[in-house]
Amino acid sequence: MIDEQTDKSKPRSSFWKELPILLGVAILVAVLVRAFVLQTFYIPSPSMEHTLDIYDRVLVNKLVYDFRAPHRGEIVVFVAPTEWSGNPDGEDFIKRVIGVGGDRVVCCDPEDRLMINGQPLDEPYVFTENGVRDPVADEEFDITVPAGRLWVMGDHRSASGDSLEHWQQSNQNIQLATIPEESVVGRAFTVFWPVGRATWLSVPPSYDNIPAPQG
Repeated sequence: MIDEQTDKSKPRSSFWKELPILLGVAILVAVLVRAFVLQTFYIPSPSMEHTLDIYDRVLVNKLVYDFRAPHRGEIVVFVAPTEWSGNPDGEDFIKRVIGVGGDRVVCCDPEDRLMINGQPLDEPYVFTENGVRDPVADEEFDITVPAGRLWVMGDHRSASGDSLEHWQQSNQNIQLATIPEESVVGRAFTVFWPVGRATWLSVPPSYDNIPAPQG
């Protein structure tokens, strides 16, 4: 015979007693995820148009670069150098990685393409509006990225405060024109808002053809 007393379900009051614990666990998990795994960022400027438009929101993987260095073609969020932002407390920027440590980046080949380690780079994402495309750079340059640093550029080249602009402004100081790998917060991998612009931020296949640095 089943004991009717032990067969009864828990009193409803126990749910309300456990609810604060459940909420606390949920908040803790959310905080840990935001701190170490994923974070959302909104786009405040036109420097990455039209890959990323103003007020787009992206998801950033903060864990990936704990296991490897950034790759060419990836879109990264980083804490900008004070010389870039003018903010000694730090400010997050978002750009595309064009060159990694050891890469020689040159502008330009006869078809107005950047050259990386001697290989022309097709950049279908460079800003185009009303049939007019930004030049990939507004002046010729020939640089080699120092070890442990990144040469980053916006997709809207004429509206981007990026490595090329700071190379020009610093009298061609390659250290001031590049960012340290350790300043990278994470990789932006998808636009999730607005819903009509939702897309994956994949690396264009043209980067697959870039050879390793020489020497």
